Formats: sequence, C-alpha cells, structure tokens
Amino acid sequence: MPRSAFPHLLAGLWVLWFWEAVLVSGSKLWEVPTAPFTSPVNSTAKLVWEPPCQSQLRHLQDGAKITALIPPRLEGNWVSTRCEVRPGPEFLTRSYTFYPSRLFKALQFYYADSGCRDPAYSLLIRGKLRLRQASWITRGGTETEHHLHKVGVVFHTPAAMHRLAARLPPACLGPAPPRWVPGRLYELYSSKAGRDCLGPLGFSMMELSLLRVETQHHVHGRLVQELFLGDVHTDWSQRTHYRPTGYQRPLQNAMHHIHPCPVCGRVYRSSEQHPPVLPPTPSLPLTLGGRWVSQECEARPAVLFLTRHFTFHEAQRSWEGVYQHYSDPACRQPTFTVRALGHYAWGGPSPKVRGGTEFVFKVTQAMVTVHDRATARLLNGSQEGSCGQAGAWEVGAEQDVTPTSGCTALGIKLPHKEYELFKTELDYRQRPLLFIGERPTDGSSPDRPQKRPTSYQAPLIRCSLDSFPPYEYSQQSAPSPLPASGATSLRWQLSLALVPVLGSWYILATH
Repeated sequence: MPRSAFPHLLAGLWVLWFWEAVLVSGSKLWEVPTAPFTSPVNSTAKLVWEPPCQSQLRHLQDGAKITALIPPRLEGNWVSTRCEVRPGPEFLTRSYTFYPSRLFKALQFYYADSGCRDPAYSLLIRGKLRLRQASWITRGGTETEHHLHKVGVVFHTPAAMHRLAARLPPACLGPAPPRWVPGRLYELYSSKAGRDCLGPLGFSMMELSLLRVETQHHVHGRLVQELFLGDVHTDWSQRTHYRPTGYQRPLQNAMHHIHPCPVCGRVYRSSEQHPPVLPPTPSLPLTLGGRWVSQECEARPAVLFLTRHFTFHEAQRSWEGVYQHYSDPACRQPTFTVRALGHYAWGGPSPKVRGGTEFVFKVTQAMVTVHDRATARLLNGSQEGSCGQAGAWEVGAEQDVTPTSGCTALGIKLPHKEYELFKTELDYRQRPLLFIGERPTDGSSPDRPQKRPTSYQAPLIRCSLDSFPPYEYSQQSAPSPLPASGATSLRWQLSLALVPVLGSWYILATH
C-alpha cells in the first residue's frame, strides 16, 4: 500500500480504493458467501425460498430473537454439545467455568476416536480473564486478556501417555523411575514455579482472546445461551501466537442449553479424572441430494460474516452454492452474494478423520450480486476484463463473472478445484446435519490433496429433499444499500482496511 494513501484513508477519502488494494494484494482464491436473507429492516431484495427452507432461516431474519451484550456476562459453566473436531485432527469436549472473581477453570478432554468415546487424556487449566473492549476487528466480539496460573494433565491410557511424553523434553518428564502413570494429575505449567512444558505440545488458550455470548429467546420464555470463543488456527505451528478473528463452534450454558442435550449433562458432570464418554451416535449414509442451509450467522477468520445455501444433485454430481456476505455479526446487512456452480466427485472414507468422506469439488461458474453502493463502486473501478463488465455493476443486479475467469477484486478465480471432507450427523431433534471441511485460517485454498481439511465448519441443516427452482430475486424487494458515508460507515471501513489478513477475505470456501 502506498504511504500516501494512509492520510487520505484517515480523512475518510479513497476508502474504497484502499479496500480494493488490500483485497487484491492478499487474495489467493475465494471464500464464497451464502444465500441472501432478507432483513426485516431496510430490506429490498427477497430470495425465493421454498417453505421448508424458509422456516429454517427465520431466526436469521429476526434479530430480536438473539441478543448479544458487550461486555458479556460469563459467570457460570459452559459445555460442549457434541464431540468437537479440531484441525489435526483432534477430538475433544470442553467444560469451562468462569467465576465472579474473574478466575476461570477450563477442562479439555481429548479422545482417540471421532465419537469421543475413548478418552486419551484431560487438561485442567486455571487462570484469570479480564474483559477489555469491544473488538474493532471482529464486530460483535469482545477482546480479553488471559493469564494462565496452572495447567495439568491426566492420562487415561498408557498409549496416550507415551505419545505425549515423546513430545516433551526430558526435564518435563520428571525422574525415571517413577514415570508417569495413568490417572494422576501432572503439572505442565505453573506461573509461580516458573515451570512451562506447554510449548512442545502446541498448547494455547488464545481462544480466550476473543469471545461473544449470544442469548436466544425461544417461545414460552425458554433461553439458550451460547459462548463463542476464538477460532483455533488450522496450522499447528501457528496456534500458540495466533490471535483469533473468527469463532469456534459455541459452548452452551449448562443451565440454559438446548433440549434434549444428551452430551451436555455428561460433560457438566465430568472431571479431569473422570472424562465424559459420549453416547454412541448412529452412522448415517452420506446422502447429499437436496438443499442444505446455515443454521445461524457464521463468523469466519478475517472479519467474515456469512450464511450458506447449497443444493446437490446426486444424479448429475452437480452442485450450486449461494454464499451471502454481511457486514454485521447478526447477518442483517448484506454486502454481496456469490452464486457458484460446478461438479463434484466422490472419494473414499477419510484415512485421517474417521467418519469423514473425501470429495473433489470443481467450480466452473460464478455470479456476483452486490447489495451496497460501496461494493458496487469497488467493482466498477476494477480493471477492464478482471471482474465481469466493468462499469456495469449496480446494486441488486447479478453479473456473471465466468467470462472474465472470475473477479480479481474479490479474489475469485475460475475454474477452481478443491479437495474436501464431508460428514453427516443427526442433531438433537434427529434432523440431518451436513459438515463440510474447515477453510484454512491463512486464507489459502485446499487445492491440493495434502491441504484437504481435517476439521469442519459449522454444520448445515437439510431443509428440502426435492429439486428446487434456481436462485432468484423479486425485483420489488432487493436489499437496500448500506450507507457509504458517515461516521459508522467510516469506522467499519477503517477497521476492515487495517486487518492484515483482509486480502484473504473472499477466499472461496466453495462449501
């Protein structure tokens, strides 16, 4: 970025030019958005959904049903609702307790299997957490400072003990004999004693650096509270110093959680010596056919809020994805939509992530619709032949960017191939969920077999088994443009422009 551009940026001028420069400089491929959902306020465009899908997305359209306070209230116990998968892969459940004194206790239970039924070891983490200010990078989040006091480990099998011990230096293993034995708590970190054996393990609690608490107000007065903690970097070597800009799957308040939740009670009643063993889950055949949609507004690294809507035609091995990007964490202010089409090929069962199935997806066509004037000006200022028809971008009008091999300003490149990981599960109401591979945190793309994901994004829910009409808008109600000027808009654009990883904002998460 030219030095001369920065004063103009501070003065509120040339913001769009700077935004485009940052996007193009860092973007590699493209992360796609999801189907545009109509906001009840300031809305103009209306996506034509079939009734089953419409009902699944209603909560995204009614922001009054979900509240998020800044700063949040953390006191209480927060637990996993299912077996979690982190990059690696790692399989774990979590139980975090926050006290009024700002102290916290975190229990992390690690397993040898993808169903979290075979405990390997448990970590007991104690420390102190101080809430700071609202995040300027990730809207709706709160930044924090945490200080670890102690970290201990309890092994549940000799195999797990030997695997972890092999990664530690001799000074951390203690005298031999006696060696470590399963069932006892061993100290890995102590701030008072100056003991630190966490480095070789890649352990980090940087997830506490960013958090958000959402309260869902359901009918009959029932509440569900969710705690979103910062995302974990997909590259193991980056975990210990990566400061999150997105979120993991949320923990739920042990007193205000979904019902029924067979996992919640087991995790709540667990301890480091007695890890939860989750109930068995039936294996489901992976049937993609039909429509799948986001259950919530999804937050990704690099200040990305989006929803996704997929359709799979199994007979033709074809797919269509509609990715709607928003400027706010409630997904009520759409900025632009990408509609992507292509084909896919089945692979075999994943050798790394049991229960997962490998796929290869190809993106052959993409269309872009802008929903605010700022994005329209950005694309209209792009180089001729780099992003659709230059100068013809209008709010609410879709353009095919396939003839220009994508859109350089948004990081879209066509054609494009990705190596994927899928799995299906049933939710607490026995509805099918589809898990699709997590995108690399650095904004790159899984365009090679060795970059295939080993963890998953937020699950999609099936809303229709039938074929459906193509994505379309009603001309009389397209999303109203967001203000392109003013203090609020300028603050938001400045916060985007100053994010170092903004160049990978629109890396296509084809799935």
